[in-house]
Amino acid sequence: MAFLIGGANSAADTGYDIENSCRFDESSDSSLGITFGTPTEGKAFTLSMWFKMCEMPNSRAVFGGRSGYENIFLQDNSMRWDWNNASSGTINWAPKLRDHSAWYHFVLAQDTAQSTDTNRAKFYINGTQITTLRGGTTQTWPAQNLETGYNQDGVAFYLSSYNGTAGNVTAYYSEVAFIDGLQYAASVFGETNDDGIWIPKEFKDDVTFGNNGFYLEFKQSGTGTNASGLGADTSGEDNHLVVGGLAAVDQCTDTPTNNFCVLNAINPTEANAGFTEGNLIFKNTLNSSPHHGLAHGTMAVAKGKWYWEVRVDAIGGTAMGIGAEEVSAFGKNNVAGNQGISLFNHGYTHQRGSDVAVSGDTTYTTNDIIGVALDMDNRKIYFHKDGTYFNSGDPTSGATGTGAISFNAADVTMTPAVSNYNSGICNVNFGNPAWTVSSTQADDDGYGNFEFDVPAGFYALCTKNLAEYG
Repeated sequence: MAFLIGGANSAADTGYDIENSCRFDESSDSSLGITFGTPTEGKAFTLSMWFKMCEMPNSRAVFGGRSGYENIFLQDNSMRWDWNNASSGTINWAPKLRDHSAWYHFVLAQDTAQSTDTNRAKFYINGTQITTLRGGTTQTWPAQNLETGYNQDGVAFYLSSYNGTAGNVTAYYSEVAFIDGLQYAASVFGETNDDGIWIPKEFKDDVTFGNNGFYLEFKQSGTGTNASGLGADTSGEDNHLVVGGLAAVDQCTDTPTNNFCVLNAINPTEANAGFTEGNLIFKNTLNSSPHHGLAHGTMAVAKGKWYWEVRVDAIGGTAMGIGAEEVSAFGKNNVAGNQGISLFNHGYTHQRGSDVAVSGDTTYTTNDIIGVALDMDNRKIYFHKDGTYFNSGDPTSGATGTGAISFNAADVTMTPAVSNYNSGICNVNFGNPAWTVSSTQADDDGYGNFEFDVPAGFYALCTKNLAEYG
């Protein structure tokens, strides 16, 4: 199956662009809910969504309701589909879902009127229909003509929960379509491009949404149940969803057609690490030095100029590092443990295992925002605190490197990295912040939403920019 992953775009132009997504967080009980009315056809529906997972979930509801205990959820890193709390059927699909850098496209399509049981429920990942089931589990297809609770009058359903406040996932959703009465194939919603990548395509005018159908494009950021809310239905059916545990800041531009960097929850260096808010907030609860929790970005660069920010939500212990790490030599305990450069809160840079004092006010503390400008073309890195660059740094100075810290001139590939311990919290902004910025600054191409000005010629870490400059 073809994946759309970080950096996989072969060209900046994807043809059909998706503008927005919505960030859901388990700790905030984030969900969107709706109570269905009389269906067009209660035996059939199609659910299409783009989904970027942010955790290794177990029994987390991608789409579900409590009335009839109908649930489509992630279990043991794969997808499970239940009818009537498994009493009328349970299918456990085999493929493992483990990529936190990728946007997956899921299509789940039901038509219980089909005479062949395997045609009554179809699951597609990135355009490929899944026909293999998970071993060691009991599989039961829904009975013919079963009117499941997925599309019935008076039944409440939720994205990212089974009742609004339980079973919630931490993930990004984009381009979510629920179609009442018809079983569509994945090819209605996406296509494979010339590079073999499964990409979205415009489908709104090619489907019939039905009485209970809805289409979520996340073009609005309000919290009301109306056309201005995050749950606004743009299908024309006006089936707006109720917003729960979401705020305007959860409207994002991290989408299947412009995938942004986040932190990699698969590869923290300590088991005590925790990730929230779309893998942008990183907390480490380990209390003993030198075991700093370390988290890396999901995108790495070998050339180009890149910018991101980190808000310090809590120092916690006595050391926090913010910087970049060479991907071939990840540090075991903290940023720059081997081949990286970081700025620590006590006023030192840590480069390849050595502490070097930096002149000027280089310390930082809770609520400070540290900006990182990484110049891979000239092998320079610049840091600012709340908009003022240390050592009178000038990221646009090129090879001169005014105020920069230089690193290995050999060919290296670097990724963003943060480290902390003793309940330190790093809140990383790659362009879709988990906090409300006060100034709304974008890069030269208009991508990203940053607190401070992005230096000329530096860009947000996203696939559109990687295709152009990376």
